Amino acid sequence: MSGAAPQRAPAGPTVWQKSKMGAMMGTGVGLTIGFIFGSYSIIRGGAGPRGALPTLSQYMLSSAATFGFFLAIGSVIRMDSEMSSQFEAARLRLSAASPVMRSREEGAAMIRRRWEMEKNLHQQ
Repeated sequence: MSGAAPQRAPAGPTVWQKSKMGAMMGTGVGLTIGFIFGSYSIIRGGAGPRGALPTLSQYMLSSAATFGFFLAIGSVIRMDSEMSSQFEAARLRLSAASPVMRSREEGAAMIRRRWEMEKNLHQQ
């Protein structure tokens, strides 16, 4: 017998790591969106009584906080882990009941055959 330990598959990211990654991505997106909308608002309506930089930073920070929060939650909710056996069975039942996809040519040929059958029935 060999003394080597069995190899395990590398584990995926933890829930905390996924949450941090989602929050960082959301914060980056939020800062960008906040900069775009804040700049547009300042250009269109003026800086307001506080000035341009505080107004722009308020837009950017509020947008970053909102996007970061929701992307952190969304990245945790959308786990790529194994589904339970009940969900897997339901997915298989639904996929078996779905209609068969056909090409455009097959669909057109089917419609022509049906028209010919109806035309023959009406002529008799």
